[in-house]
Amino acid sequence: MSDPEFFDHGELVAVLTTQPLDRLLDYKAPEGGCFPGAFVEVPLGPRKVLGVVWGPGRGDFDRAKIRSVIRVLDVAPMREEMRAFLGRAADYTLTPMPAMLRLATRAPGLGDPPSMRKIYRLGDCAPDRMTDARARVLELLRDFGGLAFTLKELAEMAGVTSSVIKGLVKQGAVREEDSPRDLPFPQLDPDLCGKDLTEDQTAAADTLRAAMRSDSYGTTLLKGVTGSGKTEVYLEAVAEALRLGKQALVLLPEIALTAEFLTRVEARFGARPAEWHSGATMTERRRVWRMVGQGDAQLVVGARSALFLPFRHLGLIIVDEEHDTSYKQEDGVLYNARDMAVLRAAICGSQVILASATPSLESWANAEAGKYDRLELTARFGAAVLPEMKAIDMRAEQMQAGTWISPTLRRAVLDRMEKGEQALLFINRRGYAPVTLCRACGQQIGCDHCDARMVEHRFLKRLMCHQCGETKPVPETCPSCGAEGRLAPVGPGIERLAEEAGAAFPDANIAVLSSDMFGSARALKAKIEEIAEGEADIIIGTQLVAKGHNFPKLTLVGVIDADLGLQGSDLRAAERTFQLMRQVAGRAGRAERPGQALLQTFQPEHPVIRAILSGDEIGFWKAEAAERQVAGVPPYGRMAGIILSGPEVGPVFDLGNAMARNDAPLRQIGAQVFGPAPAPIARIRGRHRVRLLIKAPKGVPLQEAIARWIAPLRLKGDLRLSVDIDPQSFY
Repeated sequence: MSDPEFFDHGELVAVLTTQPLDRLLDYKAPEGGCFPGAFVEVPLGPRKVLGVVWGPGRGDFDRAKIRSVIRVLDVAPMREEMRAFLGRAADYTLTPMPAMLRLATRAPGLGDPPSMRKIYRLGDCAPDRMTDARARVLELLRDFGGLAFTLKELAEMAGVTSSVIKGLVKQGAVREEDSPRDLPFPQLDPDLCGKDLTEDQTAAADTLRAAMRSDSYGTTLLKGVTGSGKTEVYLEAVAEALRLGKQALVLLPEIALTAEFLTRVEARFGARPAEWHSGATMTERRRVWRMVGQGDAQLVVGARSALFLPFRHLGLIIVDEEHDTSYKQEDGVLYNARDMAVLRAAICGSQVILASATPSLESWANAEAGKYDRLELTARFGAAVLPEMKAIDMRAEQMQAGTWISPTLRRAVLDRMEKGEQALLFINRRGYAPVTLCRACGQQIGCDHCDARMVEHRFLKRLMCHQCGETKPVPETCPSCGAEGRLAPVGPGIERLAEEAGAAFPDANIAVLSSDMFGSARALKAKIEEIAEGEADIIIGTQLVAKGHNFPKLTLVGVIDADLGLQGSDLRAAERTFQLMRQVAGRAGRAERPGQALLQTFQPEHPVIRAILSGDEIGFWKAEAAERQVAGVPPYGRMAGIILSGPEVGPVFDLGNAMARNDAPLRQIGAQVFGPAPAPIARIRGRHRVRLLIKAPKGVPLQEAIARWIAPLRLKGDLRLSVDIDPQSFY
């Protein structure tokens, strides 16, 4: 018997709440009844909590004790396909359903009625007197590029009292406006004239438009060399979705990429789309959530969590830079947005486009196996050509102690500066130096709460742990032996490289791009726009600069340490090094002037370095795939990680050993358990961490077996267990 389409007043309904409970709760439908999927407020003990009507109640205990739903919220009900998606995603990631629902309701004030409210924007006048508090308010409003704030939100984010803001309003430095709480987003025009496409691009766009018109599920890998115009091609698929009355979602791996992308979308469709990411204000997030559910937001551009918005007519999902590791959420609910995008599209009959110049091996293998369609763009757009790739053999360079820019690279940078062009120096390390060492006793300064070395951030004048975020001043004396003046930075980070570049190129305008050097996403976007307009001679950047940015005057990329990613036991080390080097090299020569990429390496004969230089991508992927097949690891096998943690190491290891001994459910499907062993970072935030790794043949019911394996466990005290299906990192 199918579930009812409506629940009348007093009928029993099962409600999934956002609270950490292991079951649905029965309530009576409120006066006026409710639909399945309705967002409701229900009593839970003395509190009122958010929930969703999931189906008919079970009624398996005293009906007289069952309480009523307090009210139905004035938002569109959760569609059946969304409920199915959350359930399937929970099953795949072995995540409790309340945690999945929390992902799908990450907007404030969902139950607030539609009404007017006061909002605050940057005004036109300067205040008569500037104070630190006033400066913080105005700087915050400028950083967020004209977005609106509520009074409470602006005061909290600026760290001021509301009276400071009210004072700025009186002086015209801040505008106070009455605004409806939630307005529909402006209509996008799919028939505005787009850019002229090449023959290759036109053929790819035609194929994607036809896939949209099929009104069925399909996934396409759109592979194109850097600068080949993949964005223009997939925007044509977005245009087709809009013509068909469907909504589209574009996922980007970094907030910093959204500014340039939103400008391109506005030029193509005549209006800005909805934004969903941590750089958006809570006021905007609430508006986006509600308008998406009503069908009044046609296109959303966002981070991975945008996948859990309540789309009404989702027809297209685009995962740009699909290989990027930031699509994997590493805390809370552990999911890969690329894989969840494919799952969501399969449930609602939508199209998925996975776009990348250097696809993940998983996507490449799916395309090879025929599970995904594949489109390739082999040439750069317009007059641009691919950069020349060369290695600088560091064994032959005459380097001074404490320097990292080789004489060969220094000459190349000077040559580009003389021509009025830009150069990029790339190093994949934040901070000033990765290690601070005592030259008296050899002790490396570590975090007090983690088994990780602290990284010096000289611009903050502090040491920082990149695991837990703990910071402390750089000590004058060694914490281990007490020696004064013997602490020294070892190895280069981006700040130290910037210091060396400043000395090597004293006349250059140097811009440093690292995510932790900017107070807000908006400030970072503004810096990227300045660089794109040519307001820097030398750019010094971390991994952030490798992702999709277009700097027209940039013609030289120098990679300081091309060997950095080749060490360690990560099964994806070769793949990630190949992707990162090809991506960062692709920043050069994206306009008329030809580009060059120089890789400083001590291992020019390494197979990965040779593949990067030769551009033999097919050869690299085939060799990498063959190695993984032999080893039976993803994408040709299954893996899962189990992390156990607790304040004392003994009980954590005891639990791990007990799990390893009682692995019958895993052995039944042919899976192996490795461990327990200390995690590579064995302590984070004071908690000791032990790891077990599960390896299984492809196609076996791994999640089901893991669920049976961990079901009997009763975690005592402060012990914690997390399951990571398809782990991307192994820390």
